[in-house]
Amino acid sequence: MEFPILLIVIIALALIFDYINGFHDAANSIATIVSTKVLTPFQAVLWAALWNFAAFFIAAYIIGEFKIGNTIAKTVNENFITLEVIFSGLVAAIAWNLLTWWFGIPSSSSHTLIGGFLGAALMHAFMMDYHDVAAAQPGLGFWDTFKEAFNQVTHQSVVKFDKVIPIFLFIFMAPIIGMIISIIITLIIVHLYKKSNPHKADQSFKRLQLASSALFSLGHGLNDAQKVMGIIGAALIYYHVEMLQDPVYLAIPAAGRFDYFAEHYIWVPLVSFLAIGLGTMSGGWKIIKTMGTKITKVTSLEGVSAETAGAITLFITDHFGIPVSTTHTITGSIIGVGLTKRVSAVRWGITVSLLWAWVLTIPISAIVAGIMYLVVTFLS
Repeated sequence: MEFPILLIVIIALALIFDYINGFHDAANSIATIVSTKVLTPFQAVLWAALWNFAAFFIAAYIIGEFKIGNTIAKTVNENFITLEVIFSGLVAAIAWNLLTWWFGIPSSSSHTLIGGFLGAALMHAFMMDYHDVAAAQPGLGFWDTFKEAFNQVTHQSVVKFDKVIPIFLFIFMAPIIGMIISIIITLIIVHLYKKSNPHKADQSFKRLQLASSALFSLGHGLNDAQKVMGIIGAALIYYHVEMLQDPVYLAIPAAGRFDYFAEHYIWVPLVSFLAIGLGTMSGGWKIIKTMGTKITKVTSLEGVSAETAGAITLFITDHFGIPVSTTHTITGSIIGVGLTKRVSAVRWGITVSLLWAWVLTIPISAIVAGIMYLVVTFLS
């Protein structure tokens, strides 16, 4: 089977995005373990990369499905998915990710990808409606045609809100859940170890941090690698259904096509998890510094609490198939351990800056993707 050139480019770009995600987002997996000096940066990235990739085997052979990938593939109505839409969304996501990485801003790769996908699909729907309105009512001026096309887009269910609304809600819910769990874990640990020798306790926490960071890296792999898999899945399903008119895919209800794809294209999840692991090994030192030291100073005890809380949050959201940001999750968890000391232990100026980056990520990615879609369609 020969794939179209654009489909091959999309798969390559998606894996590049996955790799970039590795050194952009996966730095969150090792920020606390590096700042507490449990591992050197080089040891830490190898440790995190190992567990990023191990998540593939958990998802494929223990959980037995890829719920988050399925959610991502279905954030957009399949009637408005084309290869050009997916390509434009990926280019926008890569551009925003590299920009935030360059400035050391821990924005969400997950929401960048989702925003790009939604923005390109909405622009695709708008342009189709604009041309239809212009053809049906040639006497209308530009602005009247624009307004009529815009009105039609708002009534076309381009975005699947049953998938997208939970993603938007968990921009805020994931860090709050991580924060609450980390506060609870920290208070429990402090109570259990209050009579222990401080040096011995610290050595115990450093050993425990190896386990907690591994759990968080496992959760990161389960969560983030599946998002790229979902985008590639959407492209391959479009290829089989719309371009090949594949009778096998056409016979499967739309809701079941992703599971069929994941079973028959097992190399897609495999290379998605591998790419994010390789990206993790490339590091992301600017973001590690922000996450590990600038928000609040983290001890080994607090590192265990933050990573364990982040891992629990990621496992919960993976169970329900809700894509969340590992950046948001670990940030909330780190804030939680800071709050157990005192409110002033958290550097709120940094935290507010991060919050603005989170809120703006999806709309900016969507706008850039919409513009990119116009450029792509103009050139083609």
